Amino acid sequence: MVPVSIAIDGPAGAGKSTVARLVAKRLNLMYVDTGAMYRAVAYLCVKDGVDGRVERAVRELLDAHKITFEQGADNGLRVFVDGLEVTARLRDPEVNALVSTVAAHPAVRSRLTDWQRDFAAHHSVVMDGRDIGTVVLPNATVKVFLTAAPEERARRRQQEYCQMGYEVSFEDIVKSVIERDKKDSERALAPLREAEDAVRIDSTDKPIEHVVNEIVQLVENAHVR
Repeated sequence: MVPVSIAIDGPAGAGKSTVARLVAKRLNLMYVDTGAMYRAVAYLCVKDGVDGRVERAVRELLDAHKITFEQGADNGLRVFVDGLEVTARLRDPEVNALVSTVAAHPAVRSRLTDWQRDFAAHHSVVMDGRDIGTVVLPNATVKVFLTAAPEERARRRQQEYCQMGYEVSFEDIVKSVIERDKKDSERALAPLREAEDAVRIDSTDKPIEHVVNEIVQLVENAHVR
């Protein structure tokens, strides 16, 4: 049986990870959080004091450490560095600030794209990111571009920080979200953009369950279940 692949792309804070995890659970598919993969690289840079702007240094860092992934009980992706789980550290503010920078390096994207395609070749997956439908899985069964207003995305990010015990001003988060969009959209390699055959869903003021239902309906309409 040919594996099914559902690609969910969109900007930071649009709710991709939450929605993708719930869609995967509903359809009994594997959820692959590609953002967690890139965050793992950014986390390594922060932990080891490596300048994430220097591609060679980041590539050498990847060669020196072993990053592995496991499917968690909540259908999320557990991330390990040299055998130690670091999942809880992947949304630290320092990691958030660096992830777009390390993700722009061709050497990093090439290696992680290989990991992602390997997952999809052997499993039916729901995969979210910035370039899944355009670069990683251009032949995905269903493609969705999930977005939301910058202020809404900032509000969600602030809630995450509060739950983690960090205090960050809403204005600073809005600025960070807009800057992240600019970086992701303007990078030369695999920029954030909507695939021509993707279905655009705006999650602003829309309950998560409604978004999940829309995507599940798209999959059912594609006759892949």
